[in-house]
Amino acid sequence: MSRISDFLKEAGVFFLATVDGNQPKLRPLGAFLEDDGKIVFGVGDFKNVYKQMTANPLVEIVACKRDGHWLRYTGKAVFETDTSSAEQMVSALGLESIYNEKTGNKLMTFHLEDATAVEIAVMGEGESLL
Repeated sequence: MSRISDFLKEAGVFFLATVDGNQPKLRPLGAFLEDDGKIVFGVGDFKNVYKQMTANPLVEIVACKRDGHWLRYTGKAVFETDTSSAEQMVSALGLESIYNEKTGNKLMTFHLEDATAVEIAVMGEGESLL
């Protein structure tokens, strides 16, 4: 997992793909943390992305580095029941004004299970990171 985490850190921004019915949806993200051997991501419970992931948990995360290498991290999104990762992310990113009791918004954290992760060079073969 640390190789995936390192890749995501170096890339800075990565993209999460979901589906809405039969329409693919893609959006940029940047927040994640490595916790207990898992890479944990977060999305707001009030956003369409959360609704899409609860309807169909199969997702893909793609990140690109400046050297042209890119990462394809694919799996089933499993939402965490423990809120400690969400609390860490909200605090670390200064998102308390969005995610709080007054707004009612919650940051829902998830990790990927049954996942594959491949780092791919611009003109090369992919290398499995899991």
